[in-house]
Amino acid sequence: MYTWESISGPGTIDDLVADAHAAGYPEMNVRRVHDWIAKGLLDQPRRRTRRRGSDKAKHSANQRRLLLLLLDKRQQVAHLSSLAQAPLAVWLWWDGYVPTRQAQRAWVTWVGRGRRSQEVAREGAVGLLEQVGHPLATPTARARFVRIITELGNGKALTVRGRAELLDAVRDVMEPDTVFAASGLVRALGPAQTPMTVETVVGYVEALSIALGRTLDGKVDAALLERARAVHRASTADYLAQRTGLAAEAGQLAHLFREPTLQQQFDQAGRQLLLALGMHLIHRRTRVG
Repeated sequence: MYTWESISGPGTIDDLVADAHAAGYPEMNVRRVHDWIAKGLLDQPRRRTRRRGSDKAKHSANQRRLLLLLLDKRQQVAHLSSLAQAPLAVWLWWDGYVPTRQAQRAWVTWVGRGRRSQEVAREGAVGLLEQVGHPLATPTARARFVRIITELGNGKALTVRGRAELLDAVRDVMEPDTVFAASGLVRALGPAQTPMTVETVVGYVEALSIALGRTLDGKVDAALLERARAVHRASTADYLAQRTGLAAEAGQLAHLFREPTLQQQFDQAGRQLLLALGMHLIHRRTRVG
């Protein structure tokens, strides 16, 4: 069987197509490779020059291996935009495989525009609701929560009035009146060291909104993306050092602190980078202000 170990060095675009066919993907062709390069799924090859004319450009061995990973993951996703999380995940965690120029294109592909960016925003809103929503929150409160966060994630500016509305919507799903109004209690999820409160969730949504807005405006350059990666790596290192203790304190939410599988790391790469980018932008804005 043709695997990563079968690849020993750089190769031309014809070699990439041959790799795909040998691995059992006969539908791969030169045109599709070019399309994947444009979307950031693969990097541009390095052109080789000689005294007269030039040889065919070559892709690195790592990019040839990445193609095999992409072909395997392609069977699991409906759209190429979702597949863009594969090179993003590799770029987030492993150096030397995916250059930042490729990650930039993959980032734009993953976020997308129009319907795609709205899908990204809605998926995030629904996922957050599943994480923080109280079982007794009303369907109306849940629908409002998803609508507001989807709108913010799709580029709507977070005004002072909008933040107040967001705060109200988050409180309605986290602390429904039927449970919390009379008691005056405040709901805090997770461990005592880092509880997730209504304000925490609002800050999380604000970070995602800012990052998506900056991306849709075309203002996320290589330096900013690399800074977000550094923030993510640093925060993750801190988290890993505390994870065992956090899980012990989390009670019924201990499952949130389990070590993610490799599949989960790929599936969450875009949103993790989005949050890191947003937190960095908020920190930078606060520092300048």
